[in-house]
Amino acid sequence: MPDASAVTAAVLDDLRQESEELDLLVAGASAKEWAAPTPAEGWTVAHQIAHLYWTDTVALTAVTEPEAFPAEVEKALARPETFVDEAAGEIVALLPVEELLARWREGRARLQEALRAAPPGTRLPWYGPPMGVASMATARLMETWAHGQDVADALGAHRRPTSRLRHVARIGVRARDHAYAVRGEQPPLWPFRVELRGLEGETVVYGPQDAAQRVTGPLLDFCLLVTRRAHRDDLALTAVGPDADRWLDIAQAFAGPAGAGRAPKKGER
Repeated sequence: MPDASAVTAAVLDDLRQESEELDLLVAGASAKEWAAPTPAEGWTVAHQIAHLYWTDTVALTAVTEPEAFPAEVEKALARPETFVDEAAGEIVALLPVEELLARWREGRARLQEALRAAPPGTRLPWYGPPMGVASMATARLMETWAHGQDVADALGAHRRPTSRLRHVARIGVRARDHAYAVRGEQPPLWPFRVELRGLEGETVVYGPQDAAQRVTGPLLDFCLLVTRRAHRDDLALTAVGPDADRWLDIAQAFAGPAGAGRAPKKGER
């Protein structure tokens, strides 16, 4: 079994690659494309990058100034439904896109450096429970991929799925109980079995083999579901058992309120 430092380094390498792929998508975008609306209501391409820049900044605070992070949580609790939108909007209003792109690049590089330098066993404060360095890197990768999907959709670009999706799926599975909690529901007491078909025909598996509640389907579809980038009706995911079926309605891989999610597209056809 690889040691924790090797696992962390591997996740950070994948995070860097995910960020670089999104960077290539926006670096050559025109001013009109930066202002293009994305599937997230009220958010342009610029808002998506501004959000990633802002989140990298607060993540850096969690790593380098953990004693200051409770103030960030207080800001969120004061405006739980609007603080994310407000933060992105303020950045877009303040920064020209060239400077926004430069700051995002600098911010994510600084976060990478800080996470790689964090001592083994470090626990980082966050808006949910504290997390380890590898978990923080995984969360940043998940967000980068999810907001990158919004950018790709806005620009009409096709992104080839990569093996990095396994990180998104993993955090989606681990966040199962949080999805119930943010809706005031009691999570099931028993584990689920999740079997996902990967890009090369491999199976990505979570949970005990004999679990009665099961979810199966493509890895990409599961990642789109747990990041709430697609409605379950548009995805080839199958649930066995009422609890697993309910989970597919509410699954989310991120902390905070669930939001409205995406409307189904099949009904539009």
